[in-house]
Amino acid sequence: MKILIVSATEKEIIPLINLLTANSPRNESNRYSYKNLIIDILVTGIGSVFTTFFLTQKLIQNRYDLIINAGIAGSFSSFHKIGDVVYVHSDRFADLGIEDEISFSTLFEKGLISKSSFPFQEGILVNPIKFQNSLITGLKQVDAITVNTTHGKNESIDLFKHKFDADIETMEGAAVFYVCLQQRVRFVQIRAISNYVKSRKIAEWDIPLAIENLNKKLFELLVVIDIDPI
Repeated sequence: MKILIVSATEKEIIPLINLLTANSPRNESNRYSYKNLIIDILVTGIGSVFTTFFLTQKLIQNRYDLIINAGIAGSFSSFHKIGDVVYVHSDRFADLGIEDEISFSTLFEKGLISKSSFPFQEGILVNPIKFQNSLITGLKQVDAITVNTTHGKNESIDLFKHKFDADIETMEGAAVFYVCLQQRVRFVQIRAISNYVKSRKIAEWDIPLAIENLNKKLFELLVVIDIDPI
């Protein structure tokens, strides 16, 4: 089984890389062998543009049975605790749109893109895979937005929180959804909560905890992936 793990930064998955290296030294192309798995690592850089380009380039060169997008995320709700690891069921490009003096409208709302234009469903990107793996199904399921600028100002936080009613925000998730859906590749997005989306003055952050918990789940997933169906 060939798996591609995609992350914006190496820092977010360095514990997993270290574990894989200890079990199977990586070659020049960042490829590992673990149990019966062939695992490639792709670090794209932060943001949708870089993620779209490098992931598309990778998929032109290789075919994979599963893509795992892993990283940290900000939560709009205290229902998700800092350090929680969640499974992203849907995502959307939240700040791709048009602003006027009093409002912000998406390209879908302005009729510039059809809400049902593939791979969108009502303007939303949805993972169609019905996972059987107990580790994935055991995670909290969330809806995400992807933005080019992480929010730290009350006015923009309130706007995006109420407009999209999302659980979390990232800077790459929707790009992975879009590319994988277009290329018809099975994928899963797993995120660990590193902070609450609040004013930077009062925001609570614990990036080390989020990275630790994320990588524990990733390694657990790799351990069971051969014996528990995806």
